[in-house]
Order: sequence, then C-alpha cells, then structure tokens
Amino acid sequence: MIKIFKEIAEKAKEIGPKTMAVAVCQDEDILKSVSYAYEKQIVNPILIGDIEETRKIARKLKIDLEKFELIDIKDKVEACKIAVKAVHEKKATMLMKGFVDTSLILRAVLDKEKGLMDGGLISHVGVVAVRVFDRPFIVTDSAMNIAPGVNDKVHIIENAVKVAHGLGIEKPKVAMLCAVEKVSKKMPATVQAKEVVEIYERGGIKGCIVGGPFALDNAVSIEAAKHKGVNHPVAGNADVLVAPNIESGNILNKSMEYFGEAKKAGIMMGAKTPIVLTSRASSDEAKFNSIALAVLVSKTMDM
Repeated sequence: MIKIFKEIAEKAKEIGPKTMAVAVCQDEDILKSVSYAYEKQIVNPILIGDIEETRKIARKLKIDLEKFELIDIKDKVEACKIAVKAVHEKKATMLMKGFVDTSLILRAVLDKEKGLMDGGLISHVGVVAVRVFDRPFIVTDSAMNIAPGVNDKVHIIENAVKVAHGLGIEKPKVAMLCAVEKVSKKMPATVQAKEVVEIYERGGIKGCIVGGPFALDNAVSIEAAKHKGVNHPVAGNADVLVAPNIESGNILNKSMEYFGEAKKAGIMMGAKTPIVLTSRASSDEAKFNSIALAVLVSKTMDM
C-alpha cells in the first residue's frame, strides 16, 4: 500500500503525463505545483486565466510558461467554463481548480450540457498523512455536501473507496464518525450511521467494510476501541473517516493539517474524472500532492 506522498508521485509518474486544464491559473502556489508536476512528467497543463497576470507571477518565480499551453480568459466564470469544456471535449483528461471559489468551478462541472457529471454525487475526498500514524487517512466530506442524508453518504463512501483502491487499499475500512459510538435518537448522526451500516450489510456498498457509529478515538486507535469495548473490524483500524456533516469534516481535515502538521491532498470525486480541488490557502506542496493523487485515481477509474 502507498503510505506517503512521495510514493503517490512516483506511481503517478508511471501513469502520466495527463493533460490537465487549470481554471484560473494566476496564483503563485498554483504555478509552483503545476510546474513541478510538469517537471516530474505527471501532467501537461493547459493554463486558463489572466495570462498577463500569470506571466508576472511566472517571472517572479522564474517559471518558463512557453512550455505550457496558455488560454487568456480574464473572467473567472468564463475561465471555469473553458477549463471544463476542455475536459468535456477530451482536449484534457483532468481538471484543476485554480485561484477561484469552489462554487464557480462547481457550477461549470454541474452544467447539464457541457459539464462533467455522470449521474453520481460530487464529494470531496482528502488524503491525510499524520506523523503519529503508520497509515494515511481518507477524510470525507469536508468541502461539498453540507448535511448529507443516508443515500448521500452511500455515494460519499463509494467515492472515497475509489480513492482508497487507487492507493492500493484493497478492502478499506470505513468509519462513520459521530460524537459517540452508541446510537441515540437525540443524535441524528448516529441514527444515520446505523442506517448506512445496514445498507452495507444488505450488500448495498461494495469493495469495503463499513462500521459505525464511531467516535474518532475508537475509529483510529485500537487502544481506545479496546478501552471502550468497541469490537468491530473497523474499530481502531479505519482507513476512511466519513464525517456526519461538512462542519465536522472541514474542522477535522484542517485540524489535522494545522495542529498535527499533516501532509495532505484533496480531490473532488463523483464526476467523470477526478478534479484537483484544494483550499486557496493550501500550499504548493498540498496542491502538487493533489495533482499526483488525481492522476493515480484516474487510472483506477479508467479500468
């Protein structure tokens, strides 16, 4: 199994380079990550955005833009549309959100005629590597679905499982996170978790093991699970952490980064191709990790 982002990048290089359309490219970290991914032969980027501003940034960073295809679109909404269109028309095989609000790129992706939807549910899937654990965690959904219902969470799990398979985890253990590990009508998230597990037990979710509800500690720590008497194959061994809502997912994802110094990557799943999507505040390293992850997962989706 791939445990570190260096290995993800190496695997992505074996698959690539993939042609990637970048929507709104005028940003330092975007250019750094895309240029590095190009040098590593992971992607061939199409830069779409304000090219005059992009050239200024590139000169400052000493990045040669002549090796890239450039499309000058100053309007951010239009840049998102052009980037999505490039993938829709198979001029590019991947899409990356640049320095633009997620809502704008999502609007273009969801367009019924020229978008990239394939009947699924869009969700954000993060891969997070924390020093104190010997395995990465897949965290979902921290950016897309505000208050997902039971059926939404089934789709969210399916998207996360595709990423896990891309990482080489053949049978990922999926934990439905809640505040407590017992079902309580006073805590709707625990009731939903139980219902999702029941769908899994009826064969409605494939390629993984689903358990819950779990509090975070007994999902990731075998000792905590033993101490609380939680007996389940997922308990203490979770690969995938499914948050009950966007607030908890977002806080979990960012707290691992800022408090735990985690290395991370983030992509959007549920469309025809993985979409590189990180926070605008994310570092160039996180953006590069996300590009490599998207390339790796795209191979699994092509199979």
